[in-house]
Amino acid sequence: MSILDSKIPEGDVALKWSKHKSEIKVVSPANKRKLEVIIIGTGLGGGAAAAALGELGYNVKVFCISDSPRRAHSIAAQGGINAAKNYQNDNDSVYRLFYDTIKGGDYRAREANVYRLAEVSNNIIDQCVAQGVPFARDYGGLLDNRSFGGAQVSRTFYARGQTGQQLLLGAYAALNRQIAKGSVKSYPRHEMLDVVLVDGKAKGIIARDLTTGKIERFGAHAVVIASGGYGNVFFLSTNAMNSNGSAAWQVYKKGAMFANPCFTQIHPTCIPVHGTQQSKLTLMSESLRNDGRIWVPKKKEDVEKIRKKQIKPSQIAEEDRDYYLERRYPAFGNLVPRDVASRAAKERCDAGFGVNETGLAVFLDFKTSIERLGKNVIAERYGNLFQMYEKITDVNPYEEPMQIYPAVHYTMGGIWVDYNLMTTVPGLYAIGEANFSDHGANRLGASALMQGLADGYFVLPYTIGDYLAKMIQVPKTDTNSPEFEEAEKAVKAKIEKLMNINGQKSVDDIHKALGNIMWDNVGMARTKESLEKAIAEIHKLREEFWKNVRVPGSAEDFNQELEKALRLADFLELGELMARDALNRNESCGGHFREEYQTEEGETLRDDENYAYVAVWEYKGDGQAPELHKEDLKFEAIKIAQRNYKD
Repeated sequence: MSILDSKIPEGDVALKWSKHKSEIKVVSPANKRKLEVIIIGTGLGGGAAAAALGELGYNVKVFCISDSPRRAHSIAAQGGINAAKNYQNDNDSVYRLFYDTIKGGDYRAREANVYRLAEVSNNIIDQCVAQGVPFARDYGGLLDNRSFGGAQVSRTFYARGQTGQQLLLGAYAALNRQIAKGSVKSYPRHEMLDVVLVDGKAKGIIARDLTTGKIERFGAHAVVIASGGYGNVFFLSTNAMNSNGSAAWQVYKKGAMFANPCFTQIHPTCIPVHGTQQSKLTLMSESLRNDGRIWVPKKKEDVEKIRKKQIKPSQIAEEDRDYYLERRYPAFGNLVPRDVASRAAKERCDAGFGVNETGLAVFLDFKTSIERLGKNVIAERYGNLFQMYEKITDVNPYEEPMQIYPAVHYTMGGIWVDYNLMTTVPGLYAIGEANFSDHGANRLGASALMQGLADGYFVLPYTIGDYLAKMIQVPKTDTNSPEFEEAEKAVKAKIEKLMNINGQKSVDDIHKALGNIMWDNVGMARTKESLEKAIAEIHKLREEFWKNVRVPGSAEDFNQELEKALRLADFLELGELMARDALNRNESCGGHFREEYQTEEGETLRDDENYAYVAVWEYKGDGQAPELHKEDLKFEAIKIAQRNYKD
């Protein structure tokens, strides 16, 4: 049995990171020039890491599947980024941010990592301001803050409704500086298809040039996975259609264990599904819950009239509106965490109060805020989001409420890493959404951008040095070695097999079928029966995929259907692991909601005695059941408790 060593330093949680930094090895500037690092992904995690490592003097190769690093999906994170600056003087602190994050994750995150995240959060804001990120400012010229779910203080820094885009542009500028200096070499339109291990250590990758179809080898002294999450296993999600879990899945199959795969976040404020031919869903930022109030009609006859378009939502009298989050959670109201808000919306819709034709929508209304603040203030805060909503739905949200419904958004699970962000494969690291480490069973809003930049700018540049210090006399990796030859052969064989199936089903047809299985059985609510059903159905679907998928075109050319087929092959295996993990966890926590385990009021019912651990899965071979390992979670700085957002 493999032993998981989290390498968490001893001592007080507030001192662990500074103590650890003082004890780990560093690499001298002259020696950094001898070392090569590969980074997969150019979102906030990968882009920040590539820029930071390049600035330090390492030789970095950075890969992205888009035509430019600035097209990474971090661009779509609209609402803001958390940091414990306490600019509002509302009693925020590093400890409070740490506590809110642990509590928001339903006590299923690693305490030491979360404290470090809160601790370095303030550095991120200073770094981004120095890069010229145009954060909103208050009347006195200080950086402004707004509130987000799961917190009672205002700690979210923002740039209107496009924070992710502005932060990514800052990282992209820093990355471009290093590309121009020659310390970073950028490989756009390249997809990693396998990691190469030499003597058990990560020493390079096999990648496909997506423009020409050419299979290429790249060597390095260490490899960093920063490729984001795997929400597109559900087909319909708020993720870009190109987002995928393949890099993470390939390293899992090479020995990097996968942690908490079932912890998937359902975001409460998504534009509802509107047809069977839809290819993705559009997220409306959580920041809208600052000034928007969520409600459904109290009377079912009003619901029917709205569905039949006999009346407009704005015609429902105030006393006939059920502001159900404010009713159920008076202390936090509309700013409860995402998993809580999502389940509450589902409960109202399941009870027959859903307001669109499908019965799967609730209202997000700005009437009260416009009356209180004026339309101009709301337009300044959210104008681009309102414009986007109107373009998609042809409804003016200044006059009528938005319709929203929960949708798959973020994945808290990911590659298992230790305190240094290294996986169970030496020399292989995972950062940002690609790893599991900071969010437990539910991510608080505005913490994804925080984690990506924390890992990339302020954690990995320190910890990777500890490993690379032992590699300074190791020559550059020889990509002509038998290990690279074997890995390339395996990649080419997989592609050839896919191209030769010539079946009857398109990749999208099979992916949609997988998405339906996942959403119906492994989605917002799960049961033992639904999870067992999902495992059986995914197994059958995987067999059909390998017998009946049709991939048109050529492998030696630009071929998006082949790209999608390779990713779907991985999703079909990953979906089964997600269901298996959810079946094993006989409790409800955060985004993992087992209907058998809930309180009388419909809240999550944890089992801390038996499940206060990270579920870490080890690949045992094709067709073999994975092996479960457990990393016990110890809470020393906070007292574990039932989550309460009512008072």
